[in-house]
Amino acid sequence: MTNSTVIRTLAGLTVALSGSAFAQGWTPGAEVVGQPISVTTNGVINTVTLSPGGQATIATPGGRIVNGTWTAANGQLCLGNGAAQECVPYAGPFQAGQPMALTSSCGASETWLAASTNAPPPPPLPPPSQGQKGERGR
Repeated sequence: MTNSTVIRTLAGLTVALSGSAFAQGWTPGAEVVGQPISVTTNGVINTVTLSPGGQATIATPGGRIVNGTWTAANGQLCLGNGAAQECVPYAGPFQAGQPMALTSSCGASETWLAASTNAPPPPPLPPPSQGQKGERGR
């Protein structure tokens, strides 16, 4: 895998994961942390996995693993490998089985596909109201 391919893969991932799509309290990228994402660029399919804490891996068709980092903020999902960084627009969360056609910050056309996604976190519980009594008003 060349540096330009890693950069393109990273950029494509950046687009797919950034944005504001989940309800309040959602962390961008949370829907795919730990889930493999297939990224197709120029007919080559790499598998990107985002890990908690901003770590990422890219697995090439030949079995090579490239370690990197990821961030998702300000409508961008960015991947980096120490030598390069690439970002893609991220308008909403990935949906399992729904391919996303993205153009990276370096101009590469990519297709991102998450086979599965994590469930969104449950909404926060409302605070207890003052003066609320038990079932019999006591």
